Parts: sequence; C-alpha cells; structure tokens
Amino acid sequence: MRSSLPRGRRGPLIVVLVAVALLFGFGAAPAYAEPNEGGSKKLRDALAATAKAHIDATAKLDNSKRRQQALGAELKAVEVRLVDLTSQVGEVAAQSYRLGRLTSAAMLLESTSPEAFLERVVSLDTMAQRDGRTVRELTDARQAKRDAKIAIDTEVREQAKQVAVLAKNKKAAEAALAAVSSGSSSGFSGLSTTAKPAPRNSDGSWPAESCSVKDPTTSGCITPRTLHMLQQAQAANYKRYVSCHRSGGDGEHPKGRACDFAAATGGFENVSASGGDKAYGDSLANYLKSNASRLGVMYVIWYRQIWMPSTGWRSYSGGGSPAADHTNHVHVSMS
Repeated sequence: MRSSLPRGRRGPLIVVLVAVALLFGFGAAPAYAEPNEGGSKKLRDALAATAKAHIDATAKLDNSKRRQQALGAELKAVEVRLVDLTSQVGEVAAQSYRLGRLTSAAMLLESTSPEAFLERVVSLDTMAQRDGRTVRELTDARQAKRDAKIAIDTEVREQAKQVAVLAKNKKAAEAALAAVSSGSSSGFSGLSTTAKPAPRNSDGSWPAESCSVKDPTTSGCITPRTLHMLQQAQAANYKRYVSCHRSGGDGEHPKGRACDFAAATGGFENVSASGGDKAYGDSLANYLKSNASRLGVMYVIWYRQIWMPSTGWRSYSGGGSPAADHTNHVHVSMS
C-alpha cells in the first residue's frame, strides 16, 4: 500500500522508526557495542576457561562441605545410639555374670503347669531375639561410625583438593589479565536486589546448555540461563537497551552466553557514561557481581574494570574507546 505522506516527509519518519526499532531491540544492534567483547581472542578464551573452572571447583567445594555436614550429623546420631546400645548389652552381660548362665532346659523344667511351660517357651524366644538384635545393632552401629569417619576424611581431602584448584585458577586468571590489567580496583558497591537462582544440577554444578531459546533482544538465540539472567536483571529494573546474541566472530555473544547492557537511556553511545548513566552502570555491574553465584555469571566488565569470581574486581584496558573499555555499556558473560 502506498504511503499517503508527501515524499519530502518520509525521510524524517523513517529515521524515527529506525531509532525506535533500535531502542526496543529490533533489527541490527546499535553502534558502539564492542565488536569482539574487548581484548584478544586468547584473552577471552583464557577468561572463560579460568572462570568456568573456578565456578566448577566452587560448586564441588560447596557440595563436599554439604556432604561433610550431613555426615557429621549422621556420626553424632550414631554415637548417641552407640551409648544406648552399649549400655543395653552391658546390662545383659552383667545379669549373666550375677546370676550365672540360665539354660533353656532349666527354665522349662521349672514350669509348674503346661500353660507356664508355653509361656516360658515364648519368653525364651523373645529374650533370645531381643538380646541377639541388640548385639547385632551394636555391631552395625560401630561399623556405621567407622564408615562415617572414613567418609568425612574423604570429604576433607576433597575440599583440600578443590581449594588447591581454586588457588590455581586464581593464578591463571591473574596471569591472563596481566596484559589488560594493572591490578586490583575498587569495584562498585551498594545494595542489590537478590535474584531468583537459576536451576542447578543435584551436585550444585551448572547444567550444560546450548543457544536454544529465542533471544528477546535480537533475532538470534541465547541459552536458558542467559535468558534467566536477563529476565532477573529486568525485573530488578535494569530495563535500558540490551543486546545479547551476535552472529559471527568468537567469544560468548555468538554462543548466546553474553549480553551488553547500554548505560545511556537511548542505547549504546560512543561516549563514556557520566552522571545518571554512570550510576546506572555502576548499580547494574554490582547487581550482576552480587548475584553471580545465583545466576551463573562468569565475568562482568564495566568502566575499565572486570570482575571474576576468582579475582574480584581488577582494572581493565580494552583499547581506549568507550566500546572497548566498556565505559558505555556493561558486559556480562555467562557459564
């Protein structure tokens, strides 16, 4: 259908429509989002590998601590049961010592009537079952105590192993960052909303996910965990322009495991954020860092700083431009 607008007025209208489409996430991503997530491919690969290894080791450490706690409670219950059973078996032994061994034949011969005889038969059987069961329970409880102690020792060794892995991952992450970082930085503080946790495996690890769900910010795809992070951030009122999936290249964007959040209300701008835009980015970066373990965040980059779970906040130099230095947008990569 032909437009009824005069030809001279169509140009400005098209510009407005394109701007609106970009603002709400339709069409190509706005300019000045970093084309390659900043840094070299080697750096990006190293950051992803060390962050993932740290997250996995942390999950294993936490899971081992939970198992140790459960085993400790089990051991305490067994020890209480042992005291009671040892006392019961001791009473049986003491009675036998005081009265001498009472044979079944002697008990039955002392019966004064057929009814008494039958009662004593039943009593003998009941006593034998009770005493035998008590001794077996004592033996089982002693074995359970030994097993619980062995299991606790195993968990302690597992924890020492994971602590060593965490230390190794921290060293590797710092080595990878050396090319773009001059050391620790102040980071971004403040109160943050608590995000709803993303689903985990029963052992506390993150499920393997592919780029399988529709990306609401582009025409591409993202992982379910990335979508959960995006939805939680938006629920926490971080609703400015976002762009997640990006076709081609490397890094996490093409895999559907990264999003860029514009600091400015109008989308990505080729200037460093200041004033309210800077405060918005600070707050968002702190939110993502504070909820990293709930959402599955690998690392966050904002305003010449990068946060990883193994290193905390570090200075970051991506190349000098607002996009490369991440001073116009917050970047988050997901596990």
